Parts: sequence; structure tokens; C-alpha cells
Amino acid sequence: MTKLFTLDQQFHDLPKDVMFCRNCVVSNQRPRTHFNELGICSACQWSLEKDFEVDWDARNRELEALCDKFRSKNGDYDVVVPGSGGKDSAFVAHQLKHRFGMNPLCVTWAPFDWTPVGWRNLQAFTRAGFFNITGHPDGALHRKLSRAAFEIKGDAWEPFAYGQKAWAYHIAQKFGIKLIFYGENGELEYGGSTKYKNSPKETVEDWEHEYFKGAGLDALLKAGHEVGLFTAEDLRNPALQWYRPLAPDVVRKLELEMHWFSYYEKWTPQENFYYAVKHTGFELNDEGRTESTYTKYASIDDKMDGLHFYLAYMKFGLGRCSRDAQQDIRRHHITREEGVRLVQRFDDEFPAKYFSWMLEYLQISEQRFWDVMDFYRSHSNVWEKQYGKWHLKAVVQ
Repeated sequence: MTKLFTLDQQFHDLPKDVMFCRNCVVSNQRPRTHFNELGICSACQWSLEKDFEVDWDARNRELEALCDKFRSKNGDYDVVVPGSGGKDSAFVAHQLKHRFGMNPLCVTWAPFDWTPVGWRNLQAFTRAGFFNITGHPDGALHRKLSRAAFEIKGDAWEPFAYGQKAWAYHIAQKFGIKLIFYGENGELEYGGSTKYKNSPKETVEDWEHEYFKGAGLDALLKAGHEVGLFTAEDLRNPALQWYRPLAPDVVRKLELEMHWFSYYEKWTPQENFYYAVKHTGFELNDEGRTESTYTKYASIDDKMDGLHFYLAYMKFGLGRCSRDAQQDIRRHHITREEGVRLVQRFDDEFPAKYFSWMLEYLQISEQRFWDVMDFYRSHSNVWEKQYGKWHLKAVVQ
């Protein structure tokens, strides 16, 4: 069995002593977050700015001017909107089409395997009046990438992120469309980098550090090849092009612009949910609340989602409930005290529903799965082993 190692560069920059935000439930173990002198995390600071400092009317006028600049004169597609048919992408696409008069071409990078409700939501979205191009990755290659990312990066979901970011650019290039609209600046909204707090867009050069844990696709392929997870033929697979971003000089030459809708509209995921239910037929999770949290509508498209969030819990002590509760606290849907109780109740819940599917997909044994879990726990600042059992060193209070 291959000895475990990691390419995840995020561990190096995390404080050794765990500290929780005084306003929400996130800790300083969330990569790229920072706390001010009052003990408030960067996402909560931004939330206050959203409520009291940002001139949203002015930003709406900026959005109107942007749409006027790129709007097609002959009814052709004039903006690419990536998404799954989930609440956020549905909100963005519907707003651009019906409020701003754009003609969105919607694109989906297929999940590892759709959940039943995820598939129904994508179908409902297209029935609401949107054309969608779905990219289905090479299944054999995608499975290998996911296995390698699980062991070497601590996130089997990461190959989806490669395509999720790059696919829209490739489609824009193929169709000669110069505008791409993503939903939110997740780093800013959820507690990461504030580099683009005052900008509506990012560059492809940022992706490796911000989204791929400091080591992108090529680093994963090289490391995976060295330990026998990829063959030489895998490294030459032409399907790899869809995981890679366009080169920066190509983006500039094509005059492609990527914008975040959250720069122009105050981003509130729960309101996006209500909007999508009304306008695109969005459905809640089939069985009530989602595993590891209390919500019913966030990240419910992919059978791999639960493992993605659980691995964050292993690495940083911040699980799916922590992610949901911090957002709801910032948007005043729940109090911090309520958020703390929810995190203590649900954050450590194991996502068992698709566990057997996941083991089969990754082609690993249950023992190998827990070996990887323990490896990443041992590299974290938040876990310690006492009397043969793992315990969090600090729990939000």
C-alpha cells in the first residue's frame, strides 16, 4: 500500500492555536481567513460592510452598464453562466435574462454522480427557459483524478473544481462569447482571501492558490504518476485540456471577462433559494436536512459533496454545519448561540448515505478510507489522539 503524503499547502500558513470568531462559528483554521483585533473573522467584517458601507445602487448601475456593453444586438448568446441548476446559478441566470435582458448560455460541469434531486433541479432549470451545455468528463480519467486527489490532496472532490472553474472559459472561447458570470466570490463571502473585495473579477493565475490548495492539476498528475495512480498514457489524455484553465495570454487576447454577480448584488444564499423555488422550480433535499448539517438546499447536486465537507472537518475542524451556520449568522437568519448549538450537534455527523457508493467509485477499501482520514487529522492543528480516540482540541462555544 502506498505511503501517504500530501500536496496540500494550506496547512503551512495556519495558526497553531485555535481561535473562533466572536461573531460567527468559524475558526482561524479556515485557510486564508484572518481575524481583526476584536476577534472578528474577515467574512463577518465583510458582512458588516455589505450591510452598512457598500452602495448597492451604484453597483447595480455598474452591472447595467456592463450588460449594455456586452448585450447581443441580434439575439445571440452574450454571457456564459456556469452552474448546476442549483439555487445560486439559477438566481444568476434568471436575473441576467429577465432583469437585465441578456441571453445566457448556461454550462454545467457534470458532478461525479448526480443525486436524484440534483438531476431534477437541472431539468427543472432548463424547462424554465435556459439552454444548457453539460460537460461529462472522461469517466475513467475522472475516477483516477478523484482517487489521487483524495489521497494526495485530502479532497476527492477537487477534480470537479478544476472543471467547474475551467469549463465556462472553454465554452466561451468556442462560442466567441466575451462575458462569463459566476455567482459569488466564495473567498470573500465565506471567509477566505479578501484580495478581490473591491473588484468584480479575478484572474486565472489565482486559481491554484485560492481553489486548488497551492498545487494544481499538473502537480497532482506528477505526484500520482510517481506512485502509480496514473499511467504515462493517462498523462497524455486529451481530455485533460478541459480541466485546465485557458492560458492568461489567451484570456487577454480573447478579451474574456469573468465577473462575480455577488459584487453587484448583495449575496444572500437563503434568498437565492427562495428565488429559485419560485422561478426555476428548485426542489429541496429529498429526505429533509442534509447529512452533517441542518439545511436542506445547499450543495445537494453531487453524491461526493458529503465527503468533500467531511474532509474539511478532518483537516480544519470545520464541517458542513459550520459552513452553513456561519453564513446564516452573518445574514441574521440565526443567532450565534443557535449556530453554536447546531455545530455541536451536526458538524461531526458522518455522511453515510453515499459512503458505499464513494468507496466503489474511488476503488478503495474502508480501511484505506480511514487511513487517509487519520493521516489528514494527524496533520491538522485541531485534532489530538487520547486513549486511542481522536478528539477536537477546541470546540466552538
